[in-house]
Amino acid sequence: MNWFNRFFSRASTPNKQQRGDARSAQGGAEKSLSQPLPGEREKQDLGRLKQFVPLRELEDSVVAGLPQSTLIFGEGALIFNRGDNTDHVYYLLEGRIAMQPDSVSCYEVSADSTRAHLPLNSGHVCGATARALTEVKILLISVELNRLWSKKSQQDIDCVELVDIELPEAIDDNRFFTSFCQAYRENNLQLPSLPNVAFKLKQAMQQDIGIDEAVHIIQIDPPIVTKLIQVANSPLYAPVSPIGNCHDAVTRLGLAATRNLVMGISLKQLFNCKDKPLMKAMQQLWQNSLHLSSLSFVLAAESAKINPEDALLAGLISDIGVIPLLRFAEQYPDQYPDVSDLENAIPYLRAPVGALMLHTLGFSEQLCDIPHHAENWLYDSGDSLTLADIVILAKLHHYIGTTRAKDLPYLNSVPAYAKLKDGELDPDFSLTILHKAQQRIHSAMHILA
Repeated sequence: MNWFNRFFSRASTPNKQQRGDARSAQGGAEKSLSQPLPGEREKQDLGRLKQFVPLRELEDSVVAGLPQSTLIFGEGALIFNRGDNTDHVYYLLEGRIAMQPDSVSCYEVSADSTRAHLPLNSGHVCGATARALTEVKILLISVELNRLWSKKSQQDIDCVELVDIELPEAIDDNRFFTSFCQAYRENNLQLPSLPNVAFKLKQAMQQDIGIDEAVHIIQIDPPIVTKLIQVANSPLYAPVSPIGNCHDAVTRLGLAATRNLVMGISLKQLFNCKDKPLMKAMQQLWQNSLHLSSLSFVLAAESAKINPEDALLAGLISDIGVIPLLRFAEQYPDQYPDVSDLENAIPYLRAPVGALMLHTLGFSEQLCDIPHHAENWLYDSGDSLTLADIVILAKLHHYIGTTRAKDLPYLNSVPAYAKLKDGELDPDFSLTILHKAQQRIHSAMHILA
């Protein structure tokens, strides 16, 4: 199951350098933008436009109707400043550009690089300063693109039916995946159910229950009681004095937080199968989900805009759609595919299967949407930071240092990043606020471990 480790696991992060003077020297004060070179402002044809993300996923008529312009800048030109408000999404057509985010490090993007099909910046606020290293040709698309893409993404979720899943051509006729997709389409996948306490508490809290009623349900499961007491006494909740019983733990945590924590603690039981190699993969999935949930928890707490326990649960279930895939492989060992085929299929299966599983388990609509949004990097949920934004940022942060990172956008280039109150990045372009909170992340992981 090394494929699973390669796909999900996060490599260790390089040592961090001192910032201070280096950032001042590189960032400096905001400077006046350069004017484009004179000349005819050509329009890109549809074929060229459809090479870029997410334009390639939109209808031709929609792409053709978007306002666009192409500008040429000379070497050394300042194209946009970090922190500038913008009405455009920027793409690099020709040349090389240096991007300076809120970090001591900068990075380059060239028109022939693997990231050239991604926007240089896609939020309403520029996440980096862009300077031309050569003469460059820049495509500007109206920021209306963000709204259209997010609208399409939400429509795809709202209209989702149990239809055939689009798989890569290389595995489209694979017997295992054909059987799996048929089981999904016919709603015949064997999906796990919620553990007893989590189910009863979720059902009860749909009514107006109090702490006494919640405690009565939770005490059915002594290990969960023990875990809640540990959590309530942890540094995450800054306890003034220790508590030693379930009632005091729920009182300190609050009913909503208790429900989400019980749900998260209980979900660990779903990451299970009997086949040893598959169980190893399941354990790796759990560890990565645990890390994502912890990053989401701390990021939400730092933002002070999103409930941390909501974010904890959202991060935990973002990849839950992989569970039915691994369990299906256990059911049909004679059809078990090549490991590279499994790896190729995960990005196509995790969202629709994850949403189906969460819907079956009775999760809220907001959480059912998380598997769809979690790796939709250019999704723009609006002006305010949302639960989906938190998970998107946590996912991108999680992938830094992995083999997947080279094909993913930089954190500072996605719409969710502009909504953070502190967007400082480390030299490896990961979020500084998360690196400063390593102890809190470990404490959050301990909640569910």
